[in-house]
Amino acid sequence: MTVIDEEPQIVRPWAFTAKELGWVPWLEPPAADELSPEQVASLVQRQRAASPYFRLLSEDPAALEARTRADLDIFHAAGGLPRAERELAAAAVSRVNGCVFCASVHARFAGQISHRPDAVATLLEEGVGADLGERWNAVVEASAALTATPVAFGPTHVARLRAAGLGALEISDLLHAAAFFSWANRLMLSLGEPEVPQG
Repeated sequence: MTVIDEEPQIVRPWAFTAKELGWVPWLEPPAADELSPEQVASLVQRQRAASPYFRLLSEDPAALEARTRADLDIFHAAGGLPRAERELAAAAVSRVNGCVFCASVHARFAGQISHRPDAVATLLEEGVGADLGERWNAVVEASAALTATPVAFGPTHVARLRAAGLGALEISDLLHAAAFFSWANRLMLSLGEPEVPQG
C-alpha cells in the first residue's frame, strides 16, 4: 500500500451539504481493474468498485465484506424503522462527528425518501439541536447522544422515542444505524477527505 506523499490539489467543501461530493484517499487504493476476485467479491455490490474508499477497504476483503453486509442489513432490512429515519440517524451522527462526506450521502437519502429535504437541510445547517418536529427531534437527539458518548444514551432517550411513536423494533433499528455510522465515520475520517467535484 502506498502513502500519497504530496497533498492533492482538491477543493474542500466549506460547509455541510446534501450535494454529491467526491472523496480523496490518503493511501493509494488499488485500481478497479487490478482488484483480485476475492476483493471484487468483498465489495458485495460490483458498482462499489467505482469508489476509491471501497477499493481501499478491499485491501482487507474479509473485513470489507462483513462491513458491507452489516451496512446493507441495517439500512435495507424490511420492517421496523422507516428507511428515511435510518438515513436521518446516519446524517445526524455524521453531523456530530464532522464527517462531511457521509453527512452529504445520508442527508440526501433522508431528504429524498422522506420528501423533507428542507428539514434535512436545516439539520445540516443548524446541527443536531435543530427543530425538525418531535419524532425527528427524538431520533436526532438519541443518535447524537449515542455518538458523542455511548453511555450518554439512556432511558430518557428511549422514553422520548416511545412517546414520539417508535416501537421496540424501530428503536433497535435506530440504535443499529447510529452505532454503525458512528464507527463508519471514524473509519472514513481516518483514511481521506471529501472534495467538491470539479467540472
